[in-house]
Amino acid sequence: MDICNKSPPQNKALTRGISVLILTKNEQQDLPGCLASLAWCDDIHVFDSMSTDDTVEIAESFGATVTKREFDSESIHKNWGLLNIPFKHQWVYHSDADERVTPELAKALQAFARNPGEHVALRVQRRDYLMGQWLKHVTPSPFNIRFFKPIHIRYERLTNPVTIVDGPIGETDQHFDHYPFSKGMTHWFSKHNSYSTSEAGQIVANRKAGSPFSLKKALFSKDANDRRFHQKELYYRLPFRPLVMFVLLYVAKRGFLDGRAGLTFVVLRSIYEYMIVLKVRELEATQARPVGKI
Repeated sequence: MDICNKSPPQNKALTRGISVLILTKNEQQDLPGCLASLAWCDDIHVFDSMSTDDTVEIAESFGATVTKREFDSESIHKNWGLLNIPFKHQWVYHSDADERVTPELAKALQAFARNPGEHVALRVQRRDYLMGQWLKHVTPSPFNIRFFKPIHIRYERLTNPVTIVDGPIGETDQHFDHYPFSKGMTHWFSKHNSYSTSEAGQIVANRKAGSPFSLKKALFSKDANDRRFHQKELYYRLPFRPLVMFVLLYVAKRGFLDGRAGLTFVVLRSIYEYMIVLKVRELEATQARPVGKI
C-alpha cells in the first residue's frame, strides 16, 4: 500500500459539481492516500468521530472541511451527516479512509453527474486487497452505493447499514480500491470484535421485535437493497452459518482461485460469522435468565 505525503497535490485543475464525504476515526495512516486520490474534487468533507491522532490536522492540510461528532451507531451517524453537513454540490461521493478512487472512476463519476437521467444514485464496484493482492473472486458484495444525491438516501440497521434509495439507481463498471487490512490483523480482529457485538445485538433485537421476513422478497425483489435486506435475514436463520459462509466464498464464488490471500480472507470471514453466532447465543441466554441468576 502506498504512503502519500500530507501536502495536497499542486497545479491540478479541480472538477466542479461533486462533493465528497469521508468518515474517519483515528485514520492518520490511511487518510493521506485517500485524500490524494480525491484531489480532483473541490468540496471534500471529513466527518470525524473525535479522533485523538493527527486525522483532523491531515484533513485540514489537504483543504478539507472537518465536521466533528461523537459516534453512536453507523446508520444514525451517517444519516446525521447527510442531513447536516453543508455540501456545496447536489452529488456526493462517500468514501472510507482506507479506500482509493481510481482515475477511471473519477472520470465516470464526473460523466454521470453531468448526465444522470432519472437516476438519484450510482452503484460502484469495489476491489478488496489482502497481502498486496486483489481478491478478485472471493469478495461477497462487489457493488456499493457510493455516489448519490443526499436527499434521496437514508441508512437503516445499527451495524452494516442497508442503504435505502428513494429513486432509480444506476451502475458503473469502474471501481474504487479498498485496503481493509492496511492496519494489520490485530486492528482487523479488534474492529470485527466490535462489529460482531453490534451485529449480534441487531439480530436479537430483530427477533424480539418480530421484524418481518419475506422469502419471496429475498429471492425475487426487483429492488437490490430490499432483496439484500431479506437475504441477510434469511442468512441469519441458516444453521451452521460459519460453514455455509466458507463454502459460499471458497467454493461457490471460487475463492480458491485467489490463492493464499483468498483462503485467508475466507477463514477470517468464517471466524467473524462464528463470533456473531456465539454472541447471539450468549445474549439470548443472558436475556432469558431470571434477574439475579448467574
